[in-house]
Amino acid sequence: MANNAGTVAIMQPYFFPYGGYFRLLTRSEIFVIYDCVQFPRRGWVHRNKLKDLSGAEQWLTLPLVKQERDVLIKDLVFPEDAPRELAERLRPFPLPSPDPEWRDEVLRRVLATGTDVVDYLEEMLQLVAVRLGRTAWNVCRSSSFNIPQTLRGQDRIIEIARRTGAKRYLNAPGGVGLYDKEKFAESGLELEFLPDYDGPFDSMLGRILAENPDSLAQDIL
Repeated sequence: MANNAGTVAIMQPYFFPYGGYFRLLTRSEIFVIYDCVQFPRRGWVHRNKLKDLSGAEQWLTLPLVKQERDVLIKDLVFPEDAPRELAERLRPFPLPSPDPEWRDEVLRRVLATGTDVVDYLEEMLQLVAVRLGRTAWNVCRSSSFNIPQTLRGQDRIIEIARRTGAKRYLNAPGGVGLYDKEKFAESGLELEFLPDYDGPFDSMLGRILAENPDSLAQDIL
């Protein structure tokens, strides 16, 4: 997929990540879901923290079919009873909203898991992006490029970015120590980092329900 995009961002698909994640999605002209790497079981792909009735943060974890430890993100699947199980796991979290109809719509979509986990995570990311006013959805998956597994780390990222036809790779500030600008330049790519994010680190599931979309978008974009 070469579309001559100016700026590309590449990130694993997270389950309703914090606001800083969406700066990458909204400030890039193409966003690549990084699904061709091993599933990080202690990461944020399949879980996030929400506040329970007492106000304490607890994990909400998506139900997944048990697979080998080296399973790739792209191969994750939901069990048949995932909607029922996820509804049970949501019970401890009140998820308040001033708009009951919007809350019902969001929860309906959250519980419509389907089978493919990456399909589901992409739909949830798009749900948030639309709420932030981002109607264009120029998103693809790294697995579609069939990058050799021998390419890892920075080299893998560079190859994915190169195949999109982009001229600039945009990364979160946490990646400053991980990537080498000269290495990117050798591949015809400018390396750029976002400034530090100073907003809340709460899951966007709660925020899109509770907050005004215009003020929410202003905080993130």
